[in-house]
Amino acid sequence: MSPIDAVRALTFDVFGTVVDWRGSLVREGEAFGRARGLAVDWGRFADDWRGLYQPSMERVRTGAAPWTNLDALHRMSLDRVLAQHGIKGLEEADIDHLNRAWHRLDPWPDAVAGMTRLRLRYPLATLSNGNVALLVAMARRAGLPWDAILGAEVAQAYKPLPKAYLTTAALLGLAPEQCMLVAAHVSDLVAARGCGFRTAFVRRPREYGPRPADVLPQDHGFDVVAEDFLDLADKLGAA
Repeated sequence: MSPIDAVRALTFDVFGTVVDWRGSLVREGEAFGRARGLAVDWGRFADDWRGLYQPSMERVRTGAAPWTNLDALHRMSLDRVLAQHGIKGLEEADIDHLNRAWHRLDPWPDAVAGMTRLRLRYPLATLSNGNVALLVAMARRAGLPWDAILGAEVAQAYKPLPKAYLTTAALLGLAPEQCMLVAAHVSDLVAARGCGFRTAFVRRPREYGPRPADVLPQDHGFDVVAEDFLDLADKLGAA
């Protein structure tokens, strides 16, 4: 029996792997700006906002800040980026609406169809740094067919800390080697593999817009490499 035959559940990174965070933030920003007469480079705004993602979580990982969910971290980062781009005078309700753009991210075109096929064979769970409320709202809007919302908030640990992966496997009632992480990011897959997970790399060449996507090393050692979720379903034998 191959290692893949032992897999009993698929877990997914979400931002960039399942949903197009950058394209969605640009779309949201453009609509927000038109409604309020703001002249902003929303591509740069999205990149600057996302650029604070890892630094904000790192303060929590290291214990420099107490556990803080991603909605709150995004809001702290948003306040900085609004100031950086010279955007002033917004009402609190407007800022909150913009912050919740992360709840309204669009899936990649293949995501729902591919996940629907994969779900015929495996339970599907998030293994994301997103908080539960964010991921539930996103799933309901986008039609993402999750069986479970798991990951950082449930584990109280941001990836790539091992606790995020190991708690997810334990809550699924599985050993790590019975779980596969599906992700478009090499570092996430390397961390999961270090915890015993099987791994599937899915290419998302447009994740960062005009910037290069995550490059797959030639000697990656991941169990599966797929072009999208439909290709992943084919390679995992999902009808």
